[in-house]
Amino acid sequence: MGAHAPRGLVLFAHGARAAAWAAPFERLRDQAKARLPDAEVALAFLELMNPRLPEAVADMVDRGITEVTVVPVFLGQGGHLLRDLPQLADGLRAAHPQLKLHIAGAIGEDPGVQKAMADYCLQAFGTPSR
Repeated sequence: MGAHAPRGLVLFAHGARAAAWAAPFERLRDQAKARLPDAEVALAFLELMNPRLPEAVADMVDRGITEVTVVPVFLGQGGHLLRDLPQLADGLRAAHPQLKLHIAGAIGEDPGVQKAMADYCLQAFGTPSR
């Protein structure tokens, strides 16, 4: 791992009552873990599933992680990201003042992600993507 303390990446999803709903997010977490062997990678949820974001971050801090990036795995910046996530981030910063906490934008607002989704839609429609 080198001289640096390990960093943490938390994929932050909404959560749902049906356990199967989390499967694509678990695959995303597993792919990220495979590509980041020197980092801790976790999946956390806003509601209805565990772990919740505060618990996932506290677990990382307990294992000596001093820098965490949270990536909202949401398509857009709705109320949860505009209201709930900033409140959660404030609580995390208060609970762990030594932690460097970074909050990324919604994954669905990234141009590369949008292009991949458009490519998929065109492929499903039967149109070659460019």
